Amino acid sequence: MPDPNRTIPSSYSSAGKIHTLQTLLPALEKQRQAGHDIVFTNGCFDLLHAGHVEVLEEARSLGDFLVVAMNTDASVSRIKGPLRPIVPENRRTRVMAAIGAVDAVILFDEPTPLELIMAIKPDVLVKGGDWEISSIVGAPFVLERGGEVLSIPLVPDSSTTGLVEMIIKKYGQCP
Repeated sequence: MPDPNRTIPSSYSSAGKIHTLQTLLPALEKQRQAGHDIVFTNGCFDLLHAGHVEVLEEARSLGDFLVVAMNTDASVSRIKGPLRPIVPENRRTRVMAAIGAVDAVILFDEPTPLELIMAIKPDVLVKGGDWEISSIVGAPFVLERGGEVLSIPLVPDSSTTGLVEMIIKKYGQCP
């Protein structure tokens, strides 16, 4: 049984990757001063799965510092319906921050991440392959600044909705 008094070394903790805009902007300024490219992506990331991880790793390979903006619980409910999210935002952000390819995580409650994109000013804006470049929120802003906008191919048979459907099919209703 783990010792409840044991302290986890800070080098193992991912909590320092979870930001507000006030804490993120100075961190990004340091990255820019070092000549690093900032990559931005966003999503609900409910029931994080291998398909998410592959897209995040690909996104991180396109620059030096990956910012992942995640929809708040209220925002996910507005987009996906009243039964979502399955995993609350505090846990979704914690799991996201534990992924090695992710450098920073920030929540947003607005209908789109446009305000965040305009504040962060990423060099590369990335979405999954189910998004056409012309439909990606913030694309005109990033392109006008000389940045890149990319749609990364999705991993086949990897989706949160697919996972939920498979769980219901295999296990039905909980007692």
